[in-house]
Amino acid sequence: MIPRTLFDADLEGFRDAVRKFLEQEAAPYHDQWEKDGQVSRELWRKAGELGFLCPTIPEAYGGAGADFRYSAVVIEEISRAGLSGIGWGLHSDIVAPYILHYGSEAQKAEYLPKLVSGEMIGAIAMTEPGAGSDLQGVKTTAVRQGDHYLLNGSKTFITNGQLADLVIVVAKTDPREGAKGISLMLVESAWDGFEKGKNLNKVGMKAQDTSELFFQDVNVPADRLLGEREGQGFVQLMQELPAERLQVALAAVAASEAAWQWTLDYVRERKAFGKPVLAFQNTRFKLAELKADITAARVFCDRCLELHLENKLDVPTAAMLKQWTTDLQCKVMDECVQLHGGYGYMWEYPIARAWADSRVQRIYAGTNEIMKEIVARSF
Repeated sequence: MIPRTLFDADLEGFRDAVRKFLEQEAAPYHDQWEKDGQVSRELWRKAGELGFLCPTIPEAYGGAGADFRYSAVVIEEISRAGLSGIGWGLHSDIVAPYILHYGSEAQKAEYLPKLVSGEMIGAIAMTEPGAGSDLQGVKTTAVRQGDHYLLNGSKTFITNGQLADLVIVVAKTDPREGAKGISLMLVESAWDGFEKGKNLNKVGMKAQDTSELFFQDVNVPADRLLGEREGQGFVQLMQELPAERLQVALAAVAASEAAWQWTLDYVRERKAFGKPVLAFQNTRFKLAELKADITAARVFCDRCLELHLENKLDVPTAAMLKQWTTDLQCKVMDECVQLHGGYGYMWEYPIARAWADSRVQRIYAGTNEIMKEIVARSF
């Protein structure tokens, strides 16, 4: 098998610590969190104490100042364990970097330490009822009125939406300017006029709070604009999307590896017609095919991780990676459910949950159809 060369002894030690933490503090409670529709805040605080949140944030703001490989470890371990309710990836590696890269010194000092500690939980609000992959179509507005903006609009499918204390909101500060009129605003959920709607009932990711958000005349202080001036939001979003798509791919490959291993263990034990299911040629061939596909995905993903560490991961490559690995993830889950037979359709089996959780991977962070369009435009 092809060894992974990106992770040294320190990183593998960190991986062991994350894995043990998840086994002790998350796995035993995930069934209940699925019923609750969200994980506990206590998990976030414990993770913050141990340095599992926002590991790439500089020490000046309370982080470890580590490189993205540490975030990759956290993403992979959550995905490998099937703990899809835990929204640390978006909090640590999407929300926090927006503030780090584009925020003022005052914004960084105010919010980053709280995100690192788990005192505040972050979300980003892009999608609206009428605007998904087409970010230029957002209708939420932020109108400047003296020393503040008046924010109005609604968002949907927002990860961490119920628990979020701080939300980066995509809004139009100048609706006449199209993409050039989009800005990002830092909005606290405690502010008047900010209302959290229902926790959405999804096909999978049952423990992940995914919500509607409503803004009615929310007064957003002018100094909570992200960036030096209005109209920078669309460019900021485009610059950060490759990293987001890499995260989706890391989760996809780790989940595929886990599903393959669960299935191998199952078919070794499960008997049909007097012999293990693994003894049948079809089973062995299916697993062999999936192993080859997953290995190729792992190599592709690790190479893109290397490029990201070098600040060289471009938009088309990230789009290819996201599209290919998530398509593969759904294929792997479907084949593995089939090899489990009827038990693969039972919610108590990890493969059933993984199958349900996987489907949205081809939708969020830009649909896979949009990914293909991005790649095609690069020809």
